[in-house]
Amino acid sequence: MRIAICDDEKSMGQILEEKVKKLLPDAVVEKYLLGDDLISSGFKPDILFMDIQMPGKDGMETARIVRQNNKDMILIFVTAVEEYVFQAFDVGAFHYLVKPFSDDKFEEVVKRAIKTIGENSSNEDDDKYMMIQSAGSHIKVFLRDIVYAEIFNRKVIIHTRNADIEYYGKLQDLSDMAGADFFRTHRAYLVHFKYVVKYDANCVTLENGTAMIAKQNYPEFVKQYLKYNQRKGSRIG
Repeated sequence: MRIAICDDEKSMGQILEEKVKKLLPDAVVEKYLLGDDLISSGFKPDILFMDIQMPGKDGMETARIVRQNNKDMILIFVTAVEEYVFQAFDVGAFHYLVKPFSDDKFEEVVKRAIKTIGENSSNEDDDKYMMIQSAGSHIKVFLRDIVYAEIFNRKVIIHTRNADIEYYGKLQDLSDMAGADFFRTHRAYLVHFKYVVKYDANCVTLENGTAMIAKQNYPEFVKQYLKYNQRKGSRIG
């Protein structure tokens, strides 16, 4: 998760960073004192906390410019004035926090933002597919339907919820295409976090099968699985 904080009050930026880190300890947080600094950085945050009244470009103008290259960004205005609340809709603001605000309110807004990001990511992932040549036919396989994949006798076997599909290829190529919702538990297995039922240090049980897990991969698997649940909004912090 990439977080940007743009506020000309350095102390406020530090306070927001502490609040974010408490909820999202693994987040990458970048702080900026001026809108021009944020724009010139090229940083594309998942969530932007933006002050409005700042020297140079104000928060509204900065948000418009940043939004042009980052249409999916969650924009949260953090300001001491209320009169800009209606203008905030013009730049697609997710929320408008008026200083001072409680920790509970901040947590509520951030959790809703994380949930929205997870839902948007899920919608995009639902459309991803790959074309596989198997037994003389070309088959369209949606990534959302892959439970796990394994390599056997130089063939990749994709296990979906309804069928098994074999083809000649490399499991690494599938792993690269599949993205963060999948994990290479073992050199011979690739699992989809979505279908994990249970796991231990030896194997992962999925909805319609099991996959081996190399012991050296187990700590990273647990870490990435928790991150997956966080992205999907089922667990925060």
